[in-house]
Amino acid sequence: MNTFLAVVLTGLLSVTALLALARLYRGPSLLDRVVAADMLLATMIGAVGAEAAVNRHATTLPVLVVLSLLGFIGSVSLVRFAVREDH
Repeated sequence: MNTFLAVVLTGLLSVTALLALARLYRGPSLLDRVVAADMLLATMIGAVGAEAAVNRHATTLPVLVVLSLLGFIGSVSLVRFAVREDH
């Protein structure tokens, strides 16, 4: 059961990452590319969290916290930058 779950999770997360990379490459605007990069980071967080859940260990918790903070700070700074561009 663990192997089947790991294969399904790997497949789903890989498809998600490929779609985010495609949007990152094609995205017509800067905001599309930034949202795709944020989605890629969220996929990475999901992959690390799924790996920790499947293998039943909590040693990757600091990595998850740092990646989450990176995504949050990146999103907030983008919004602040976009608001300054409008005015």
